[in-house]
Amino acid sequence: MPPAHTDPAAAARKPARRRKPATVADAGEPATATLRPISAWPVRERPRERLQQKGAGALTDAELLAILIGHGTRGVDAVSVSRTLLSTAGSLGNLLSGEVELPHVNGVGPVKRARLVAALELARRTIGEGLEARPAIYCVEDCFDFLKARLRHLKTEAIGCIFLDARSRVIAFDILAQGTIDAATLFPRQLVMACIRHHASAVILAHNHPSGDATPSEEDALMTGTMRESLAMLDVELIDHVVVGAKEPVSMAERGLI
Repeated sequence: MPPAHTDPAAAARKPARRRKPATVADAGEPATATLRPISAWPVRERPRERLQQKGAGALTDAELLAILIGHGTRGVDAVSVSRTLLSTAGSLGNLLSGEVELPHVNGVGPVKRARLVAALELARRTIGEGLEARPAIYCVEDCFDFLKARLRHLKTEAIGCIFLDARSRVIAFDILAQGTIDAATLFPRQLVMACIRHHASAVILAHNHPSGDATPSEEDALMTGTMRESLAMLDVELIDHVVVGAKEPVSMAERGLI
């Protein structure tokens, strides 16, 4: 039989094929992170249940954030929202830094943002407690984790100081100067006044290099010498000057620069 002629008007009335809705998995995410809510996932894959069964260490950064967030938004689960949050911030470290504002992400409204800010601040304070709980700082490595948490992810240079008593116990930590992307200025009188205020017997200076390279510069060495001379008049010892970069901090004392 000859082929039937197609009626153009009828073809125009024909409904268009519905396109399959995109899922987060289409964007390169694991197959479990689809449009389904987490409650529809297999129990063994749900972040909260995995936390209870295997402990927090078994979860990814995004899964831990998802537990804090609680739930996602229409069509996107909480884990996917958390991945977007981490991707937009650049890293978990950027979120932990008090200098970086939480990025605006769909599904993270005022209540969730407040919950995250509170949790991140608690994490920073926990690290601080770890330093203050030490009976004494016997070597500069004792304070590396603390200094990394406080300085590593700042986008501009900042100079901080750990104040110690006569038994090398921590009295306080202060940020004494904040500058630009590649420089910060601390005047000797600022450090001297802070030592008097805290009744410090010794100090550990620290500053960050936003470039990520923790190699001390010539300016760092000159500033360290000036501060050491100023503190000597108060009989306050400058134990070390630590430079914080993207990897492990650098001790200027260990490099013979003090």
